[in-house]
Amino acid sequence: MPAALEPLVDESGLVVENNIRVLVVADIHLGIEWDLGNSGIVVPSQSGQGLAKIMEYIDAAAPDRVVLLGDVKHNVPRISWQEREEVPHFLESIAKSTAVDIVPGNHDGDMEFLLRGILPGLEVTLQPARGFVLDGVGYFHGHTWPDPVLLSCNHIVMAHNHPTIRFTDRLGSSSAEPAWIRTRLNRKILEAHFNSKAGDLPWYDPEVVIMPAFCQLCGGVAFNESLHGDLLGPVFSSGAVELDNAQAYLLDGTRLGKLSDLRKLGITKKRPDKRSKRSKRSINSK
Repeated sequence: MPAALEPLVDESGLVVENNIRVLVVADIHLGIEWDLGNSGIVVPSQSGQGLAKIMEYIDAAAPDRVVLLGDVKHNVPRISWQEREEVPHFLESIAKSTAVDIVPGNHDGDMEFLLRGILPGLEVTLQPARGFVLDGVGYFHGHTWPDPVLLSCNHIVMAHNHPTIRFTDRLGSSSAEPAWIRTRLNRKILEAHFNSKAGDLPWYDPEVVIMPAFCQLCGGVAFNESLHGDLLGPVFSSGAVELDNAQAYLLDGTRLGKLSDLRKLGITKKRPDKRSKRSKRSINSK
């Protein structure tokens, strides 16, 4: 029986239920305050509030496992003093309630070093960067190509781009709201990448759920104003993730419809190449 995927209302957590219950949270970006401080923006540490929020998720969902879907920490390539103090405590606190799986993202370098600070006996597992399958559902962050085994699942959950939808009024004032994106993959592009002939690639035409970022300080990408080249990660930039027919939902569950229709409500122009590359570099430095 296919798994049931249900976002927590007004939150950025996802509950996946099949044979077990799994709570999924993505893009926590612990230590981002240290990076902002180096840029002259002083923000008190938010890790305590973030941990309290995830513990609320755990109390509400009663999961058997928690999947942290990449970018648990923020700073690359080095580890900040803030991350040395906060990441082990953060993971340890969650692991005292339930087992934890970490799918490393592009910001999670040296996570093995940070895991050494966790009390022995707690179950915190660092999964492969190309993703893994848990209870019939595939999970990967999105900064790499997925392991082909994920394509044989009914559902794939990914993150990385911090999806939002931008609302703009007639006067040009705008605001961006975090969003869930549900879509499909382009089999031909994946077969070309994996150098597979039709029928050779494990394939179940999985539904893809792209998660909003848990961190409220890391910004996002307006999917209703973005083309494949504006998004990060090879599965996006290659066109392997379908965008036009993707469905967008706000955190309160409001269905906004297809991205192609949302683009018709405003002016969406293809960005010049230079601007697109500059945008990618700035987002990549997050």
